[in-house]
Amino acid sequence: MKLRSLNISSQAFMAALQGKGNAILNLPADAELLDIKFDLLNDQITVIFRSDSFEEPSNACPTAELNTGNTKEAKTAPPPRVTSQPASSIKIEPAKKPQTQMSQYAAKMAEEFSPEQRRLLSFSSNGETVIVKPIQFLKAEWDDINETVKSLGGKWVKGDIVSYWAIPIQ
Repeated sequence: MKLRSLNISSQAFMAALQGKGNAILNLPADAELLDIKFDLLNDQITVIFRSDSFEEPSNACPTAELNTGNTKEAKTAPPPRVTSQPASSIKIEPAKKPQTQMSQYAAKMAEEFSPEQRRLLSFSSNGETVIVKPIQFLKAEWDDINETVKSLGGKWVKGDIVSYWAIPIQ
Protein backbone atom coordinates (compact mmCIF):
# COMPACT_ATOMS: atom_id res chain seq x y z
CA MET A 1 0.00 0.00 0.00
CA LYS A 2 1.21 3.49 -0.83
CA LEU A 3 0.18 6.67 0.97
CA ARG A 4 -0.64 10.08 -0.50
CA SER A 5 -1.69 13.30 1.19
CA LEU A 6 -3.95 15.95 -0.26
CA ASN A 7 -3.65 19.53 1.03
CA ILE A 8 -6.60 21.80 0.27
CA SER A 9 -7.86 25.14 1.58
CA SER A 10 -10.86 25.06 3.90
CA GLN A 11 -12.92 27.14 1.44
CA ALA A 12 -12.36 24.63 -1.37
CA PHE A 13 -13.10 21.74 1.02
CA MET A 14 -16.38 23.33 2.15
CA ALA A 15 -17.35 24.02 -1.47
CA ALA A 16 -16.73 20.35 -2.26
CA LEU A 17 -18.88 19.24 0.71
CA GLN A 18 -21.67 21.60 -0.30
CA GLY A 19 -21.58 20.36 -3.91
CA LYS A 20 -20.52 23.75 -5.25
CA GLY A 21 -17.90 24.12 -7.93
CA ASN A 22 -18.10 20.51 -9.15
CA ALA A 23 -15.17 19.51 -6.97
CA ILE A 24 -14.07 16.02 -7.98
CA LEU A 25 -11.12 14.11 -6.57
CA ASN A 26 -9.20 12.01 -9.04
CA LEU A 27 -8.60 8.99 -6.76
CA PRO A 28 -8.43 5.29 -7.65
CA ALA A 29 -11.39 3.08 -6.73
CA ASP A 30 -9.41 1.20 -4.05
CA ALA A 31 -8.37 4.39 -2.20
CA GLU A 32 -8.93 4.33 1.58
CA LEU A 33 -9.25 7.45 3.72
CA LEU A 34 -6.83 7.22 6.67
CA ASP A 35 -6.78 10.65 8.30
CA ILE A 36 -8.08 14.21 8.02
CA LYS A 37 -6.36 17.08 9.84
CA PHE A 38 -7.27 20.79 9.89
CA ASP A 39 -4.45 23.30 10.29
CA LEU A 40 -6.22 26.40 11.60
CA LEU A 41 -3.20 28.70 11.32
CA ASN A 42 -2.61 27.94 7.64
CA ASP A 43 -6.32 27.42 6.84
CA GLN A 44 -5.44 24.11 5.22
CA ILE A 45 -6.94 20.63 5.40
CA THR A 46 -4.67 17.61 4.96
CA VAL A 47 -6.26 14.34 3.90
CA ILE A 48 -4.21 11.10 3.86
CA PHE A 49 -5.20 8.29 1.49
CA ARG A 50 -3.86 4.75 1.03
CA SER A 51 -4.07 2.73 -2.19
CA ASP A 52 -2.25 -0.03 -4.09
CA SER A 53 -2.95 1.87 -7.32
CA PHE A 54 -0.86 4.94 -6.49
CA GLU A 55 2.21 5.19 -8.67
CA GLU A 56 5.61 6.19 -7.36
CA PRO A 57 6.00 10.00 -7.38
CA SER A 58 9.19 9.79 -9.39
CA ASN A 59 7.37 7.91 -12.17
CA ALA A 60 4.13 9.84 -12.42
CA CYS A 61 2.24 13.03 -11.70
CA PRO A 62 0.48 13.39 -8.35
CA THR A 63 -2.61 11.21 -8.25
CA ALA A 64 -4.86 13.32 -6.04
CA GLU A 65 -6.18 16.37 -7.83
CA LEU A 66 -9.04 18.76 -7.23
CA ASN A 67 -10.93 19.91 -10.30
CA THR A 68 -13.31 22.84 -9.92
CA GLY A 69 -15.62 23.57 -12.80
CA ASN A 70 -17.37 26.75 -11.61
CA THR A 71 -15.38 29.83 -12.67
CA LYS A 72 -17.55 32.30 -10.69
CA GLU A 73 -16.55 30.76 -7.40
CA ALA A 74 -12.93 30.52 -8.50
CA LYS A 75 -12.87 34.32 -8.81
CA THR A 76 -14.33 35.00 -5.38
CA ALA A 77 -12.54 32.28 -3.40
CA PRO A 78 -8.79 31.70 -3.35
CA PRO A 79 -7.66 28.85 -5.60
CA PRO A 80 -7.37 25.47 -3.91
CA ARG A 81 -3.90 24.37 -2.87
CA VAL A 82 -3.34 20.76 -3.84
CA THR A 83 -0.12 18.87 -3.27
CA SER A 84 0.87 15.24 -3.15
CA GLN A 85 3.66 13.85 -1.00
CA PRO A 86 5.34 10.44 -0.94
CA ALA A 87 4.69 8.28 2.13
CA SER A 88 8.19 8.84 3.47
CA SER A 89 7.47 12.55 4.05
CA ILE A 90 4.10 12.09 5.77
CA LYS A 91 4.19 12.39 9.54
CA ILE A 92 1.18 11.33 11.57
CA GLU A 93 1.49 13.03 14.95
CA PRO A 94 -0.30 11.95 18.13
CA ALA A 95 -3.09 14.12 19.45
CA LYS A 96 -1.81 17.04 21.47
CA LYS A 97 -3.32 18.45 24.63
CA PRO A 98 -5.21 21.67 23.88
CA GLN A 99 -3.37 24.81 24.96
CA THR A 100 -5.92 26.23 27.39
CA GLN A 101 -5.20 28.44 30.33
CA MET A 102 -6.06 26.60 33.53
CA SER A 103 -7.46 28.27 36.62
CA GLN A 104 -5.31 28.12 39.73
CA TYR A 105 -7.59 25.43 41.22
CA ALA A 106 -7.32 23.27 38.11
CA ALA A 107 -3.53 23.77 38.04
CA LYS A 108 -3.31 22.79 41.71
CA MET A 109 -5.33 19.60 41.06
CA ALA A 110 -3.22 18.80 38.00
CA GLU A 111 -0.14 18.67 40.24
CA GLU A 112 -1.68 15.67 42.03
CA PHE A 113 -1.30 13.58 38.87
CA SER A 114 1.90 12.15 37.39
CA PRO A 115 3.37 13.85 34.28
CA GLU A 116 2.34 10.83 32.19
CA GLN A 117 -1.24 11.12 33.43
CA ARG A 118 -1.33 14.90 32.87
CA ARG A 119 -0.48 14.37 29.19
CA LEU A 120 -3.68 12.30 28.85
CA LEU A 121 -5.99 14.76 30.60
CA SER A 122 -7.37 18.29 30.34
CA PHE A 123 -8.16 20.33 33.45
CA SER A 124 -10.67 23.16 33.86
CA SER A 125 -12.84 24.60 36.63
CA ASN A 126 -16.41 25.83 36.63
CA GLY A 127 -16.32 27.62 39.98
CA GLU A 128 -17.37 24.81 42.31
CA THR A 129 -15.58 21.84 40.76
CA VAL A 130 -12.47 21.00 38.78
CA ILE A 131 -13.36 19.10 35.61
CA VAL A 132 -10.82 16.49 34.50
CA LYS A 133 -11.46 15.14 30.99
CA PRO A 134 -9.50 12.48 29.13
CA ILE A 135 -8.21 13.80 25.80
CA GLN A 136 -7.83 10.32 24.34
CA PHE A 137 -9.07 6.82 25.05
CA LEU A 138 -7.69 5.60 28.37
CA LYS A 139 -6.86 1.92 28.66
CA ALA A 140 -4.96 0.70 31.73
CA GLU A 141 -4.37 4.31 32.84
CA TRP A 142 -8.05 4.81 33.69
CA ASP A 143 -7.92 2.83 36.95
CA ASP A 144 -4.87 4.72 38.26
CA ILE A 145 -6.37 8.10 37.35
CA ASN A 146 -9.73 7.14 38.88
CA GLU A 147 -7.99 6.19 42.15
CA THR A 148 -6.20 9.55 42.24
CA VAL A 149 -9.48 11.40 41.61
CA LYS A 150 -11.25 9.42 44.37
CA SER A 151 -8.43 10.25 46.81
CA LEU A 152 -9.11 13.94 46.07
CA GLY A 153 -12.85 13.49 46.78
CA GLY A 154 -13.90 13.39 43.13
CA LYS A 155 -16.08 11.04 41.13
CA TRP A 156 -16.58 9.81 37.55
CA VAL A 157 -19.50 11.49 35.76
CA LYS A 158 -20.75 9.36 32.86
CA GLY A 159 -22.46 11.34 30.12
CA ASP A 160 -24.14 10.33 26.87
CA ILE A 161 -21.40 11.91 24.76
CA VAL A 162 -18.76 13.31 27.11
CA SER A 163 -17.71 11.67 30.38
CA TYR A 164 -15.33 13.25 32.90
CA TRP A 165 -14.20 13.36 36.52
CA ALA A 166 -15.52 16.07 38.81
CA ILE A 167 -13.46 17.07 41.84
CA PRO A 168 -15.08 19.51 44.30
CA ILE A 169 -13.08 22.61 45.20
CA GLN A 170 -12.66 22.79 48.97
